[in-house]
Order: sequence, then structure tokens, then C-alpha cells
Amino acid sequence: MHASDRSTETALWRSILEPGDRLITPRALDPIGDLDTVRRLTLNLPAELTRPVLSTVPAAFHAEINDVLLTALALAGLDWRRRHEFGPTPGVLIALEGHGREEFAPGIDLSRTVGWFTSVFPVRLDPGPIDLDDALAGGPAAGRALKRVKEQLRALPDHGLGFGVLHYLNREFQEHPRPQISFNYLGRFGTGESTGDWRAVPGHGVLKGGFDDGMPVAPYSLEVNAFTQDTPAGPQLGVTWAYPSALFDEDAVRDLAGGWFAALAALVAHTVSEKSGGHTPSDLTLTTLSQDEIDEFESEWDQ
Repeated sequence: MHASDRSTETALWRSILEPGDRLITPRALDPIGDLDTVRRLTLNLPAELTRPVLSTVPAAFHAEINDVLLTALALAGLDWRRRHEFGPTPGVLIALEGHGREEFAPGIDLSRTVGWFTSVFPVRLDPGPIDLDDALAGGPAAGRALKRVKEQLRALPDHGLGFGVLHYLNREFQEHPRPQISFNYLGRFGTGESTGDWRAVPGHGVLKGGFDDGMPVAPYSLEVNAFTQDTPAGPQLGVTWAYPSALFDEDAVRDLAGGWFAALAALVAHTVSEKSGGHTPSDLTLTTLSQDEIDEFESEWDQ
């Protein structure tokens, strides 16, 4: 990486980590002392909502499933902070976990490897100056939020793969408070009858929430692990929330989890309405247009 590229990447990560208040709890996490109080809550999104969340919504916005899930998490987090009187904040700061199998340079061959290499990096999910109530009702603000969050995720170099190195080489990043929320979408798993070589067992491993009971510390105030499992009724999104009961009671976590599902339902409702979806600047590689310009062109084209 050239020095100028490294400087640009460092500035981007700094802009994500620096802005404002990021607390969602009355005090910071004690990663050792709070470990004994960690509890887990697993909830499932009904299949009739999971189907459009996995297909209709991302297709309409030329997006990925993570774009949809994280937009809903941002909307739910901002609404939760508002209702619990934590005050305004410049977006929701989370630690996003990825598989780390990015082809970030020519000639890299991962065909003889299996599993995840696991990358963890911060992301600030900022839906922008939208009408939050309109977004949560499935109005036009929901679409604007998704487009904005999608572009924030696309702006991350190599899908966040380089942050770990910068974090350990740059003392500035080590001194920043870490995000209080982590998020990981683990993918889709078949849990019914299978004729293949293996199948996931419900209630174990990743379908239990992806946590190792022997972990020596609680790294985040809230850990969100989402996965899709095939059921007789169709694909169903399952989500496990891990939280120290010293920081949250179950009702507060259920409230946030319910808000996330409600935000996903709002994105579905918005997508099935007229004139929803569309492209964003990262979809266009041969020209540079702002989101407003793209929206104007698409609006004129639809007339």
C-alpha cells in the first residue's frame, strides 16, 4: 500500500471512530467483571417477513443482505436511544464481523482453505437527517436510509480487511473506546432433511448463536449474531443477542430486538410500495453522480 493510500484509509477509520457519544449503557463494559452476567436471547423473524428481507428488498436496492440488516439495526438503535433518552448521536457505531476471505490483491488463491479468517472492523451506520418516524412506518425515509447505509458500507476499503493491522500499528486507534455493539450475519443454513455430506444441527454451534461458552471475556455490551435457517415454513431469520445482565435487563434487549424486527418490516413495506428501490453511486462505475442526481434520473425514467 502506498503512503498516500494508507493516509487516506487511516483518515477514513478515524472519521468513523471519532464522532460524539457512543454509549448505549449507563456505564462502560467491564469485560471481565461483567462476564458472569452474560445472558442470551434468541428470537426468530417469521418466514413471511424473512423471504422479502432476503430477496425482494436487496434486489430492489441492488444491495446485499447485510445492507438491509444493518440499515434496520441503525434505525432501531436510533429509535431505542431516543425512547430511552440517551440523546442524539451521529449514527450507531458497531463492530462488524466478516469472513475475511476478501480477494484484496491479484493472485490470491483461497481455494485450498476452508472456514473464516474473521475480520472485525468498526462501522458507523448513519441514516442521515431523515424523519425517523417516517422510516419506521415504511415511508420514503426508509429507502433513503438504506441507500445511505449501503454507500457507507461500500466506502470501506477491502470490506474492512485492513483495519486490524492499522489498529495494532496505530496507537491512536488503540486508545479509542471500542464499539459497544457487535454484529455478525453468519449466513444461511439448512436444518431440515439433508442428503449431503453434512448438515447443521439446530441448537448447537452457529445455530445456538455462534458463541463459545468458554470465552474468558465479554468483548461487547451487545453481541448480535444473525443467521438464516431453512424450516418447513420457509427460510427464517434467527437472531441471538448476548448481553451482560449487569448492564441490561431482558426487557430492554427485547425492546431493541423488537425494534429491529419492526424496522425490517418497515423496509419490506416500503419496498412493495410504488417508486421504491433504485441505484446508488457505488453501482455506477463509469460516471460520478450524486444520490440526488441518480434519484432524479430514475424518477424521470419511470414517468
